[in-house]
Amino acid sequence: MVRKTLTLALASALLAGCGAAAASTLTANPAPTAKPAVTLTVFAAASLADAFTQLGQRFEALNPGVHVAFNFAGSQQLAAQINQGAPADVFASANLAQMKLVADGGRASEATVFALNQLVLVFPKDNPGQITALPDLGRPGLRIMLAAQAVPVGQYALDFLDKASQDPAFGPAFKDAVLRNVVSYEDNAKQVFAKVALGEVDAGIVYATDALGASAEAVSTLAIPEAFNTIARYPIAALNDSAHRDWARSFVSFVLAPDGQRLLGQFGFMAAAAEQQ
Repeated sequence: MVRKTLTLALASALLAGCGAAAASTLTANPAPTAKPAVTLTVFAAASLADAFTQLGQRFEALNPGVHVAFNFAGSQQLAAQINQGAPADVFASANLAQMKLVADGGRASEATVFALNQLVLVFPKDNPGQITALPDLGRPGLRIMLAAQAVPVGQYALDFLDKASQDPAFGPAFKDAVLRNVVSYEDNAKQVFAKVALGEVDAGIVYATDALGASAEAVSTLAIPEAFNTIARYPIAALNDSAHRDWARSFVSFVLAPDGQRLLGQFGFMAAAAEQQ
């Protein structure tokens, strides 16, 4: 399977070109010989929590003596922690921009896009806001929750509002009308989804994968058309100063391997190679 490999020296071009990374054939790094009490620390975007928890368990089962410890949070928080010197072995981000910040900070040299995601609108199953179509989001009186703009999914949500406002079906005032309904901006998509599922707000914009996870039965969804949506590209990298560099590279290879890709697919992620098919 062809995978998209990002050379972080070209990250600026990638961000401008939105996926113009050069393709290359992945050569899996052989698993090193296990040593007792090896703890591999993986910093990963909150939207990866369910999938990566299972990936970590499988990696541990295949490599006795290795424990995978996760730090799940918004990609912007993780990048800041890494650049402030937090010890970590692997970074998996929900966008290219945060990975580039880590590269600019000198802690990563190259990364590979390993999964794709996209946005979806979620609202409580009993639909208190009586939402039947996306233009309803601009109706006065609704309570809407988004992730903060600094978070990848938050920026993607704002991009959706910008694109929709250029369509006559929504009208140029759509974005401003929706933003007037926003009651809070959260640190990550998981927090948005949880509060929608609890009925604290009328609607929220999250990743499609969030709507397939825990509490999925508590919400209903509306698809966001491709013309207004954003394909989120998730890069992963073994950090240059990892205390367990060989194991870090082995974990990255495990995520990119067919079994890892199949597991990600079970959680709703799209394969990065799909863009080239």
